[in-house]
Amino acid sequence: MSGGNASPRFDMTALPARRILGLDPGLRVTGFGIIDVVGSQLTYVTSGSIRTEGDGLPTRLGIIAHDLTHIIREFHPDEAGVELVFVNVNPTSTLLLGQARGCAITALVMAGLPVYEYTANQIKQAVVGHGKAQKQQVQHMVQRLLQLPAAPSADAADALACAICHINSVGSFGRLPTTLHRRRGGRIVG
Repeated sequence: MSGGNASPRFDMTALPARRILGLDPGLRVTGFGIIDVVGSQLTYVTSGSIRTEGDGLPTRLGIIAHDLTHIIREFHPDEAGVELVFVNVNPTSTLLLGQARGCAITALVMAGLPVYEYTANQIKQAVVGHGKAQKQQVQHMVQRLLQLPAAPSADAADALACAICHINSVGSFGRLPTTLHRRRGGRIVG
């Protein structure tokens, strides 16, 4: 360094790579997506859907837990972002979705992963730029941001978008200590 007020340069390549698992939980279809991030560089790893079939709720929840555990063991994510459940007009559907989501979060926690939660509006805002984006817009932006040859399925795109939202929310340099949603009048707002 030559005299004066020269400040040291920060080397972005010195940052450790982080592997993020995004989840879009559902009882019939749970989307998953995994990306690596180094500095501001995002790299697609894998994505897909866990599809459940079976007669009963325990069978479906078992499939989600089993398959998600397998994905975690195979790809070794460092942390996870999960979409928050929205309140539906059908309370039975909301309850079933909540059970699928709880099953997925349990698998993540049992694997020792830190879990962060995001509303659908936060995820859409992070990827598309506004919280009212349509599914096709999310798919298109995920394809562009990750430089994929084709748009991923809707469930996989939502999961990848959740992972991207997590990166945008906590940044490349560290983790936030709390979940990233606000409550107003007892309701979660984006």
